[in-house]
Amino acid sequence: MSSTRALVKVLLPVVVVAAGAVSAKYLIDSREPPEPRPPEALVPVVRCLELERGPHEVSITARGTVVPRTESTLVAEVTGRVTEISPRLVSGGFFEPGEVLLSIDPRDYQLALSQAELEVARSERRLAEEEADAAVARREWSEFGQGEASPLTLREPQVAEAEASLAAALAAQERAWRDLERTQVVAPYPGLVRAKLTDLGQYLTAGTAIATVYAIDFAEVRLPLRDEELAFLDLPSSAGELQGGPPVLLGAAFAGAERRWQGSIVRSEGEIDPATRMVVAVARVEDPYGRAAEEAGAPLAVGLFVEAEIEGVLLEEVCVLPRGAVRDGGELYVLDAEDRLRFVDFELVRSERDLVVVRVPLEEGTRVVISPLEVATEGMLVREADEETDRD
Repeated sequence: MSSTRALVKVLLPVVVVAAGAVSAKYLIDSREPPEPRPPEALVPVVRCLELERGPHEVSITARGTVVPRTESTLVAEVTGRVTEISPRLVSGGFFEPGEVLLSIDPRDYQLALSQAELEVARSERRLAEEEADAAVARREWSEFGQGEASPLTLREPQVAEAEASLAAALAAQERAWRDLERTQVVAPYPGLVRAKLTDLGQYLTAGTAIATVYAIDFAEVRLPLRDEELAFLDLPSSAGELQGGPPVLLGAAFAGAERRWQGSIVRSEGEIDPATRMVVAVARVEDPYGRAAEEAGAPLAVGLFVEAEIEGVLLEEVCVLPRGAVRDGGELYVLDAEDRLRFVDFELVRSERDLVVVRVPLEEGTRVVISPLEVATEGMLVREADEETDRD
């Protein structure tokens, strides 16, 4: 009995394994072969833009620093000690034209003027005497003389000398008047003091610098432009002032806010920098510390670094596209009616910061691919992204 049980324990696992093997072979032999399926083709999804054609106004960007249109160094024209200084003659002080900024001791020049006036009076008296003597000489010669009288007899040289002496005396008087006027240094235009170079009590000689000032009726900005951009600006080919030049919008961060000032291009400097190949256009803003400051909320201060947008020419019948629409090969990708890629050549009119302006022989409404494609071939099937795809 025990031997039978031992035999069952040995044979039972063998039987189970054999039965499993037979069942597995049956299942494998009886299964149907899988149907072959073609691999799915992955169709790229692209974003497109419908082509539109029309006018485009060019805007040219440049940067520059505000400078005064007129800057001068005021100097003493006469010698003397400074006796008065205007409270506006300080760095940053504003002044009006004709305002007295500094006075030099005038007493020596008043004395010189008095002496000159005395010389004029003496010369006038002498001329009157010589003219009277000449009149007597002519009368006596007409009554008693014979033949033609010499100029000396008629006292003509004496009269001429007296006239010359009077002219010299009048010139000396005029010079004395002018020297007296020059003891007061007068503002030549409405302006602002950049630097004060003298002070009360200082002894000045003719030619000594008093202050550096600049005019505030206009402010100017020198704007370097690439020479190829000149084709999009209405500028003269030679230097000189413009009437009604292209408008300019100047912008800068000032006093914690973005400010804007309106101006215009008034001239170009007429030559190309051989190192940078740049042409300098000059923008001008009127009354930068007055009306322009009120409109912008801040003055267009000298030394401020600004960015300028210059209004250029109007381009007709062009297409404006995102910069990403232009491919490395210099082509555009468009979709035909069957959503297949077509490569199209174009004429690049202008390249701007984020846009390109082109002329292309395509109908309006043509779908231009604007999304990047790692691999693209002519005739490749693609799928245009819809709003749902874009959201995904």
